[in-house]
Amino acid sequence: MAAVKHCGEVVRIDGHSVFVRMTVNSACSACHAKGVCGASEQTDKIVEVETAAATDFQVGDSVEVALMQRDMGSTSVVLAYVVPFLVLAAVLVGAILLGASEGMAALLALVGVALWYVVLYMLRDKIKNKIKFIIIKQTK
Repeated sequence: MAAVKHCGEVVRIDGHSVFVRMTVNSACSACHAKGVCGASEQTDKIVEVETAAATDFQVGDSVEVALMQRDMGSTSVVLAYVVPFLVLAAVLVGAILLGASEGMAALLALVGVALWYVVLYMLRDKIKNKIKFIIIKQTK
């Protein structure tokens, strides 16, 4: 059962991969006061969806992209936000406890987070195999 769904448009097809552009809104974008506040955010993201039925899609098609299981969204959040925060906090506290200045501790903490993202990038193929999307062509 899919938990997270987004509508989008096919922008490219490459072999068994369909690339979909989705407009992603921040949590406050639905707020009625967003015009006054200015804190709302809306960005375009391109997601690669591997499917054996890639030839059934054409550039410009309206589609829906969804995660196949609920825990995949949670896994993504943990890898992208929770672990880096924990690395940042652990390195910052550890460096201060070891006698580093606050500036040096902050720099080391940022380097630690950067290293986490390098590791995450190097493991992208393994992660890609665990986090699967499905794509559904929308009919008019």
